[in-house]
Amino acid sequence: QVQLVESGGGLVQAGGSLRLSCVVPGGILSNYRMGWFRQAPGKEREFVAGIRWSDGDTAYADSVKGRFTISRENNAKNTVALQMNSLKPEDTAVYYCGAAAGLPLALMKRGKSDYWGQGTQVTVSS
Repeated sequence: QVQLVESGGGLVQAGGSLRLSCVVPGGILSNYRMGWFRQAPGKEREFVAGIRWSDGDTAYADSVKGRFTISRENNAKNTVALQMNSLKPEDTAVYYCGAAAGLPLALMKRGKSDYWGQGTQVTVSS
């Protein structure tokens, strides 16, 4: 079992920024793909961004491209971050960190992951 601990959510005005962090206490192995997902009220959980841990290759949902950045932190030992800029009210959701060993990007984009964090609320006011 892999534990994921998220932090960094909160309330921000439209146009503002937030930074989310996800710590994996046991460390992140190189064969993992890490991702950020979100679920707004009444909607399905959706893919936001993903990163292949071995080489840092990234992918983003079209809705966040150019505004959000996923990155490896702490010398790529155990932390993945999501920098969110130019936030919009439609970005309001519970954000989840996910981890999966060897998961193809296509499956992660469909919302798949082996392990999930507890979620952190992001609220963007207009």
